[in-house]
Amino acid sequence: MRVIVESPFAGGWQNVLYARQCVLDSLSRGESPYASHLLYAQKGMLDDKLPDQRRRGIAAADGWLEVADFVAVYCDRGVTTGMLFGVIKGARLNKSFRLRWIQPHAREIVIDACDQDPRTIADRLSAHERDREAMGV
Repeated sequence: MRVIVESPFAGGWQNVLYARQCVLDSLSRGESPYASHLLYAQKGMLDDKLPDQRRRGIAAADGWLEVADFVAVYCDRGVTTGMLFGVIKGARLNKSFRLRWIQPHAREIVIDACDQDPRTIADRLSAHERDREAMGV
């Protein structure tokens, strides 16, 4: 399965390390993950801080979204505006979503393509976060 990986990127080295964990998690599930933010923002490639270069990277990633089987949204470190844009673009292309957490254990919520309203995705994410807080996780 071809998978677009959405994870936080801006904010420093910890998010780069986390994105790598997300790719490894996807690989461990037998998937073929694609994390454009890890590829295009490497040193010597595009500079995410320059608006024109950021737009070029996002446009290039959009081509991969069109052929992906689903979008995996990794939520351990929160959901950023950039990730939400990815969710909205995927919803417009009728992609399914998998909300995932690596810690404390691998967990996944599947949202089918027919249930693609971004508000529904946000509601499910919020409900899961409330459950985690109630459990003290």
